[in-house]
Amino acid sequence: MSDQPVAAGSVAAGKRGKGTGIDAVAIVLAAGQATRFGATKQLALLEGLPLVAHAVRRAHQAGCSRVLVVVGHDRHRVALAARRGGHVDVVRNPRYREGQASSVTTGIAAARSGQEQVAVVLLADQPGIAPSVVTRVVAAVAQPQGVAARARYQDSVGHPVAFARSFWPRLLELRGDQGARELLTTVPVVEVAVPGAAPRDVDTPDGLRG
Repeated sequence: MSDQPVAAGSVAAGKRGKGTGIDAVAIVLAAGQATRFGATKQLALLEGLPLVAHAVRRAHQAGCSRVLVVVGHDRHRVALAARRGGHVDVVRNPRYREGQASSVTTGIAAARSGQEQVAVVLLADQPGIAPSVVTRVVAAVAQPQGVAARARYQDSVGHPVAFARSFWPRLLELRGDQGARELLTTVPVVEVAVPGAAPRDVDTPDGLRG
């Protein structure tokens, strides 16, 4: 595998399919303290459902065979809230204060117990991601252009981000609060074109009304 940045490939995101054709495990990152929100934002209700449960529901609707939820801050309540979106395996991240990378590595370490060949990462504070986008990003990893794929919105790249199992050992080396962002600059990444702007992060209570 080359350590030099490679131009991304691209595939178009069309209508939602009924399955990815790939056995995928979803990893929902829900361990953060959410200091800007002023409370445990994973529990905040949107359309009657906690934010973390929206992410779980999207993963199930996309056809993921297993959903892992990485918890840390307020972990017991977040775990209960996550189950409102469907069946989950809850994974505790005792190092959540170290940043997002610790949750990615915790999720990937737990994912290795299964047989899935793709892991797709979702954020608990992005309820607007469509299941069809999750499905397409997962499917894109099977293409020969790269071992990773992510959504390419009209204004930016973003989640969901999917990784082939062969790439998981490198994810276990992550540190800090940048997730896999820097690591993705060193490998081929398939970018799945998605119409419209990137779904908003809910960083403050006002984000629930925007």
